[in-house]
Amino acid sequence: MTLPIGHSAIPESFRCARAKDMPMMVTARMIAVMTWPNAVKEKRLLMCKMRIVGVAAILAGAIAVEAGLADARPFAKTQQQFAVGAQYGTTHVYVPAEDMDRFAASFLATFGGKSSQPMVVTVTPTPSSTTWQALTTPVGLISLFGYKTPIPYPFGEERTGYLVTDMDAAVRSAKKAGAAVLVTPFPSDAVVQWPGGVNMQLYWHTKAPSYRSLQTVPENRVYVAPEAAASFIRSFVGFAHGKIVSDNARAPGAEIGRPGGTYRRVRIESTFGKITVLVTDGHLAYPYGRETMGYEVADLGETLTKAKASGAIVLIEPYKADEREAAVLQFPGGYIAEIHSVAK
Repeated sequence: MTLPIGHSAIPESFRCARAKDMPMMVTARMIAVMTWPNAVKEKRLLMCKMRIVGVAAILAGAIAVEAGLADARPFAKTQQQFAVGAQYGTTHVYVPAEDMDRFAASFLATFGGKSSQPMVVTVTPTPSSTTWQALTTPVGLISLFGYKTPIPYPFGEERTGYLVTDMDAAVRSAKKAGAAVLVTPFPSDAVVQWPGGVNMQLYWHTKAPSYRSLQTVPENRVYVAPEAAASFIRSFVGFAHGKIVSDNARAPGAEIGRPGGTYRRVRIESTFGKITVLVTDGHLAYPYGRETMGYEVADLGETLTKAKASGAIVLIEPYKADEREAAVLQFPGGYIAEIHSVAK
């Protein structure tokens, strides 16, 4: 579908949570049943129970990831590396055909870059027609679609296109890792679905392209249910030869519109790019869960000024959390994106 335009490591949180190869949770339970002086027994027991709950919650996430990685590591070692580079990953943006020019102008005014000439093409294995153009920016590639016909299933639901070195072998590897193949190769594109319902496109070029490295690598923002988190992480990390760079079981709830609360956030990096896994109960206020990508910029305030001047709407005003300052924008045509910078 995307047209040409020319190690896994044990999470640090888990390693720190061990004591003499024994989960700290067990140690905490042992402490909880010690006999305290009568004068303070009830108070200290209550405090100890509260600490155990916190430790158990943190360890539960870390243990689940470690268990998943235990399966992913040997799988990755036996599989070929199919990724080419993060600069070849494309975000798929679908807007009404009449909004394509407005979207492209706003996105490029916000982040910089250039656009290819629009062309009318068929990019599905069944009959359809769309206007397509590519936006090349310092923060990532955009494949922009404005369909003139109804969009055949499951197109429109895939968030990203990843360039692979061998299409058939990459699809086989994805299946072994736990992905379902929603659209078999036709012949240089395929769509796979990872556990948790995460759709991605794989694409292949007969001649390897050569694009500049990105100024910043965008983050795929993947919302999954707690029951699917371990499966998604294990499958994608194994396929992508990725690594977990952080696993925070008590990430600030402000990041998903729930100030004062917490949730689990896992960040993954691979040659394909970055993925942020947001594990939630689905109790999300709009627009959280609708943003599929997060873009890093040098100056958030300056970027917001450019975005608003070019027709974008600020859906979530800037906030600070976990050493980041972030906001959520909606561009003309309806595309929603998170943008962030390092907090000053």
